[in-house]
Amino acid sequence: MVAVAGAATRGARLGAVVLAAGAALAGCAPETARPVAETARFVSRDMSDSGLFHLAAGMDPAMRALVVRHDPGVRRADLWARPEGWTRLDLENVPTLGLDLGETDPTTAEELNALRPFSKLPIRPMRPFVLKDTGPDYARAFQCLSQAVYYEAAREPRLGQEAVAQVVLNRMRHPAYPKSVCGVVYQGSARVTGCQFTFTCDGSLRWAPQGDLWRRAQDVARRALAGHVDRTVGSATHYHAQYVAPYWAPTLVKMTQVGQHIFYRWTGPWGEPPAFTGRYAGGEAYLSPAVLGGVDARTQGGLLAPELQGVPAERRITLAVAGEVRTYDVVDPTMPGGERTRVRGVLMSTRRQPTAEEIQRINKSLEEVERTLDRPGAAPPSISSSVPPVSAAPPGTSPAD
Repeated sequence: MVAVAGAATRGARLGAVVLAAGAALAGCAPETARPVAETARFVSRDMSDSGLFHLAAGMDPAMRALVVRHDPGVRRADLWARPEGWTRLDLENVPTLGLDLGETDPTTAEELNALRPFSKLPIRPMRPFVLKDTGPDYARAFQCLSQAVYYEAAREPRLGQEAVAQVVLNRMRHPAYPKSVCGVVYQGSARVTGCQFTFTCDGSLRWAPQGDLWRRAQDVARRALAGHVDRTVGSATHYHAQYVAPYWAPTLVKMTQVGQHIFYRWTGPWGEPPAFTGRYAGGEAYLSPAVLGGVDARTQGGLLAPELQGVPAERRITLAVAGEVRTYDVVDPTMPGGERTRVRGVLMSTRRQPTAEEIQRINKSLEEVERTLDRPGAAPPSISSSVPPVSAAPPGTSPAD
């Protein structure tokens, strides 16, 4: 009914304009042109969109231009791409469009998630992770990972549970997250709204797990700590249920959906497997205040400035290129007083900077070389140095060993 009424209104308005245009051009119209009275009767009736288009198609360019110029319903493109009503925009208040994404109902959230397509980038699998520790650290890591699988995906299919476990281990090996399984699972749990895994701060732990579901979660955690790799989610570090629409989702690469969960990874090189250079540090029993009150730097803490984007402090990283293995120490550029050792696209080796005394001694040696070379017929000088000679490292060892 709305469409019909709209068409009728447009037809009446267009008819009035056409009538005026016909009257204006009646004097110069050829004898074969349709009489004005007949045109008025034709456009006075209700018309469909196709009828309007058919009528407009029969007009000559001059008549069509006149009709368009006098039709108040025609929207004209602004040369500067300004929105309609831009002169009345309130720049002090951001428009919400009637959507509160913080409290989006499940139906709206599913619609929003469906509007954003999955990325066509390839999903590359991660290297296996094996926790070889058999002591207390393994027991605590196994418990924390089992809790994450159970409370996040107890009723998900097997693949959905394995995907959650893979995300936990991916975070543990990514430079941006804690270096223990429990540290990853309980990061931000001391914050009311900052926990990375919802069950750690919403009271879910008050409820004892159900036997069969708990044993299945334990089996998934055990296999994950033994080196099982879930290739379906690759290097994913984030996920959410399909019935919620978190604000951070559009800022990440939407990879795939497994069960009820949609999985994401970091954008750019930091979301690819080569960036996951962190090493397991153990200490599962120690959850520092920094971990318990920490936030996700990618989705909660904001991105680092471009000149600071790099690998935060994770001891050292080892890169193997064309059979050559090199080890690098990296310092967190955001630490108070920290030394910025790398920016995006640049690596600096572990060689330390020379001291002022060493620089002075080097300069004196260079001056001596220059003076000697200026003497005619002088033999090349012998330069002494306190630095021991460099020898090739034995095969299978890194330069830092």
